[in-house]
Amino acid sequence: MKQVIHRKLGNNFLRLSLIFLLTFSTSLFAQSGDPVAGKSLFNANCAACHKLDKKMTGPALRNVEERLAESEGLDREWLYAWIKNSPALIKSGDAYANKIYNEYGGAAMTPFPQLSNADIDNILAYTATEATPPPPPVPGTEGQAGQTSGSGISNEIILGALGLLFALLAIALFLVNQTLRRFAEAKGVDLEKTKRTPIWKAFVQNQFLVLVSVIILLLASAYFVYGFLMQVGVNQGYEPVQPIHYSHRIHAGENGIDCKYCHSSARVSKHSGIPSLNVCMNCHKSIYEVAPETQQEGLAEYGVDYNAEIKKLYAAVGWDDAEQKYTGETSPVKWIRIHNLPDFAYFNHSQHVTVAGVECQTCHGPVEEMEIMYQHAPLTMGWCINCHRETNVKVKDNGYYTKIHEQLAKKYGVENLTAAQMGGLECGKCHY
Repeated sequence: MKQVIHRKLGNNFLRLSLIFLLTFSTSLFAQSGDPVAGKSLFNANCAACHKLDKKMTGPALRNVEERLAESEGLDREWLYAWIKNSPALIKSGDAYANKIYNEYGGAAMTPFPQLSNADIDNILAYTATEATPPPPPVPGTEGQAGQTSGSGISNEIILGALGLLFALLAIALFLVNQTLRRFAEAKGVDLEKTKRTPIWKAFVQNQFLVLVSVIILLLASAYFVYGFLMQVGVNQGYEPVQPIHYSHRIHAGENGIDCKYCHSSARVSKHSGIPSLNVCMNCHKSIYEVAPETQQEGLAEYGVDYNAEIKKLYAAVGWDDAEQKYTGETSPVKWIRIHNLPDFAYFNHSQHVTVAGVECQTCHGPVEEMEIMYQHAPLTMGWCINCHRETNVKVKDNGYYTKIHEQLAKKYGVENLTAAQMGGLECGKCHY
């Protein structure tokens, strides 16, 4: 009887041990690495082609070691060999290495021989971490994407309060008038009612006032007509809503992308050009969503869903994010032009950007701070002329200007020359 009891206890113990091992098998893979260090290594070496929970250039890597062990029977030694030199493993005829190689169109993974086994252990520990849930929405922003937060009193309340104040004041004046009249009647004061000349008749009969009023009216009319005509064709502050929202604040500001990376033709051409959507896809093939904090900021402060705007980009270029390939079905983006000079005015971006070294912000303003791009400067003739009069030409290490600088510096008796002194005010420079 005792032997039977011991045998049952032994069987139960084995069953419990097996259940324990199966329950914690997922965590055993990650016990030999540091997930914090692994995250840094992953971002530096793997993030360009892989995400933890989404297929990109390569497969998703969440719990990759566990999945390979269960489905393919591959251990960590295989992962060491694959990560350090995948082409060699493919060439050796390894079945799974060739399977994954063919599945992704014959694109071999970049070898990382510089990574030690300990580094790979850390990366695998990071891939074995549980997915973190997205942060909760900012209170008060649900259903209010188009509204900006703020606790100030609305203009309607202020105007209503002012209207009520003026109404009370008018009632008070009426009551005071009535009280004074009753007081006068009680004292026997006779309020004489004299017939007064209407004010408009008195004004018409006074020729001096009529003359002065006409002169003032003509001067004021001329001033406003001149101001109106001077604003014809001037679009300073123009801020259209584009078909795909593009935040210069994030791209040029927070991410520090050079303006000329997207507007590359500004260096060599008259026009800065509209960037091809393929330039966008250089990054957004991999960046399919923004950070959760950035997404919440966009919804709360600007009323913009950045991830939805990335989806618009994918639809325009015909990119299937799930399959990570182009479908061939594209649609043009109808961008709205912001800066537009008259046809009779000539402006060459390369002359200013490459030769003169003028920063983009000189004309376009603090682009790196703009959530929505707008026209910062008036771009009028007077504005351009003032810039030519005040801006010194960069002649240092610029052989193009060496000879003419020596001649004009001697002529004007100055060391630094402005664009105006080098012919920047000649009509033919801008009008031809």
